[in-house]
Amino acid sequence: MLHIVLHEPEIPANTGNIARTCAATGSPLHLIRPLGFDLSEKAARRAGLDYWHLVDVHLYDDLDDFFRKTGAEDIWLLSSYAPNCYADVSYQPGCYLMFGKETKGLPQELLDRHRDRALRLPMRSEARCLNLSSAATAVCYEALRQMGFPNLKHAGRMSETL
Repeated sequence: MLHIVLHEPEIPANTGNIARTCAATGSPLHLIRPLGFDLSEKAARRAGLDYWHLVDVHLYDDLDDFFRKTGAEDIWLLSSYAPNCYADVSYQPGCYLMFGKETKGLPQELLDRHRDRALRLPMRSEARCLNLSSAATAVCYEALRQMGFPNLKHAGRMSETL
């Protein structure tokens, strides 16, 4: 199992798209308040389409509440300013992938405290960053690939025209 954590997400469509990735992979979604929208908001629901019932969603009041309730230790922090490449680490079952809010990312003090666990996706220096939902999906699938796609390898829809 792999956990996706969004710290103070602001854009409902991004959270909906990430929820869809969580539904497809069986990854629980952890949301740390404040959220920039109401979870019942149309944009979040629309982006997740009819997948929300497949997502195990957990809500937390703040970072302290998240760490207190989950006890998360095997956690990877994603930031465009991180020193380590996301593809150069070894992900383990049960790990947490934490992403920050769209406008500011993760709190600097959190990144400083866990510098060895701060990861980035390589990109051109002229590009500010990837869309949050794109980054979350890329890292999620790399972690699952390293784990051998547990419970997913033989799942999925196959086209009869192939």
